[in-house]
Amino acid sequence: MKYAVVIPARYQSSRFPGKPLVDILGKSMIQRVWERCCAAVGQEKVYIATDSEKIRSVALQFGAQVLMTSSQCLTGTDRLAEANNQLDCDFIINVQGDEPLIEPNDILSVLAKYQEMPNTVINAMCEITLEEEFRSFNVPKVVASKTGNLLYMSRSPIPITKNGGYTFGYKQVCIYAFSREHLEFFAKNDKKTDIEEVEDIEILRFLENDITVKMIKVDSASIAVDVPSDVNRVLNKIKSVN
Repeated sequence: MKYAVVIPARYQSSRFPGKPLVDILGKSMIQRVWERCCAAVGQEKVYIATDSEKIRSVALQFGAQVLMTSSQCLTGTDRLAEANNQLDCDFIINVQGDEPLIEPNDILSVLAKYQEMPNTVINAMCEITLEEEFRSFNVPKVVASKTGNLLYMSRSPIPITKNGGYTFGYKQVCIYAFSREHLEFFAKNDKKTDIEEVEDIEILRFLENDITVKMIKVDSASIAVDVPSDVNRVLNKIKSVN
């Protein structure tokens, strides 16, 4: 099966404009994500999909392959669907452009799971270790069945006790695998579904249309950059490792 790793990136983020190009110790965030993807599958299989000439220009300077998409894409998955019109792959691995510490092995885990279960939407998750993350509305929380099927995903803290207590939780790690057919479905159903609109979590568009999403556990707790203050968390993590 022909595949590619695609990083969707837009400049006009509502919560953090210009986010992909924010400097993280001398490299743009999008370059750091791209390097992690290249470490997993090789540079020839990695693409950046964007509607921004600024992002395209920076990406070409560090050697990335760039696919230009329209500015009308509602979500990263809509952007992937457009990108695959150019790539014509059997499936796409989507790595979000705001996780500069994403682990290459986690990308390979999602790839391997898709190859084991082709034509299944795959998404990664990891255990929440800080109650602060559990309570944060910037962090999508995951509830899955015993066999790993996604039951629900929410920015609200779930599962939660009837007294509002935190016991355990899992959060989404933004690595996905989508078949050509699932991307075509997403493109044809190009309006956000009701719950997707409320939660602002695009994977719910599949769930609301009775399409199974298989979650797989990964060990790495990546740090997603949703708001400017998250950059300091990434910087501190890099410095602590180095």
